Amino acid sequence: MEKQSSFKSINEWAKNSIILKLLIMGFLILVLLIPSKMTDSLIKERESTYDSATVEVGSKWGKMQTIAGPILSVPYNDTILEKIKYAHFLPEELIINGEIIPERRNRGIYKVVVYNSKLKFDGVFTPPKFSGLNLNETDFIWEDAFLSIGITDLRGIQEKIELDWNDKKLLFSPGMESKDIIKSGVSVNVPLDTTALKKSNYKFSFGLNINGSSELNFIPLGKETDVKLNSTWNNPGFDGAFLPDNREINADGFQADWKILHLNRTYPQQWKGSFYNIHDSIFGVRLLFPVNEYQKIMRSSKYAILFIFLTFLIFFFVEVINKKRIHPLKYLLVGLGLIIFYTLLLSLTEHLDFKFAYLISSVSIILLITFYSKSFLSRFLTILIGIILTILYLFLYSLLQLQDYALLLGSIGLFVVLAIVMYFSRKIDYGNSFGSDKIKEDKNSVGPSP
Repeated sequence: MEKQSSFKSINEWAKNSIILKLLIMGFLILVLLIPSKMTDSLIKERESTYDSATVEVGSKWGKMQTIAGPILSVPYNDTILEKIKYAHFLPEELIINGEIIPERRNRGIYKVVVYNSKLKFDGVFTPPKFSGLNLNETDFIWEDAFLSIGITDLRGIQEKIELDWNDKKLLFSPGMESKDIIKSGVSVNVPLDTTALKKSNYKFSFGLNINGSSELNFIPLGKETDVKLNSTWNNPGFDGAFLPDNREINADGFQADWKILHLNRTYPQQWKGSFYNIHDSIFGVRLLFPVNEYQKIMRSSKYAILFIFLTFLIFFFVEVINKKRIHPLKYLLVGLGLIIFYTLLLSLTEHLDFKFAYLISSVSIILLITFYSKSFLSRFLTILIGIILTILYLFLYSLLQLQDYALLLGSIGLFVVLAIVMYFSRKIDYGNSFGSDKIKEDKNSVGPSP
């Protein structure tokens, strides 16, 4: 009899212990970490598939383009090594005006942005100054001088490139005799007047009609480089070593211009061989979709455990304050419902705008959990659960829409939640039990309650 009484006492304590309930809740949260991490992996996998689709479309239309040039290169005889080397000269003035015409392409369910860009280059070269290179005039092979333009993906070129060189018309050809500075591009032999090297400037101009995807970048090779771009794309991102001096973005598109001096770079106007790396000064524009949806979903999934914890806490307070015991299996099912929200959001976002996908996913989960709660809670508590979940999902959506203020809003929100939790838990005696004689049993409990 004594053993039966002791066993009954332990069983009563297990059923009504607050500490044990909290331990079970903690264990369930740890268990739910497994599907949460699986959801994160799924999001990364889908984002990787999207990136692959972007690369595939770009490989056929034109990849991200970086335009460098023009560069004037003159071969010379290296009398010590007895081989041909190259001296490179950059323009005194370089003016680039361009229009970017964006297009949306679909690859399966994925959307990719590509563009066609029409660029106009104008500028001036001063006569090469060989004295600054410790070379003799007689070492140069002037008749083999050439002008080169660096282009990342030559497949994007849509029209022949015609150079106006001091009113002479010349056509560029693919490839370059020297790859000291740029590895991929086009070049053309240009005549230099060796009888007037110290007098005449060389004016040049050419147009470039080129396709690309996602980004268009430039390298500022002029002693003074002016770049002006405009486009109907209204969500640009400006990247690289230099930001625009002026930019205007509205619903009709954007305009931006850069003015860069040779003093802003780490390389001079002339040098020999491959001594300098010009790619450190790349700048340009990215054509962004209004939002990277996968990044938003990944950001939202980082709040999964917090949502589970807060929801469990709500049910826990319902138990303690209203003396309404809830079986651990019901906690687990509610937690799985909260995690399924992210897979719903991911799958719907690939077919709908993010805001509609979020609305459908959140409403579905709120209704699912609310109606499920109705089976073991009173009508008032069920409505209260629905309202609290709605507030949580609205709060999460607000965080996802913010960039600069997301941390601030999140911190304030967590502070408010902590204050509410401290208020409602201030009178709980965790060393005591629920009080089995006062607790209303959950008629729909699955199995025994703790």
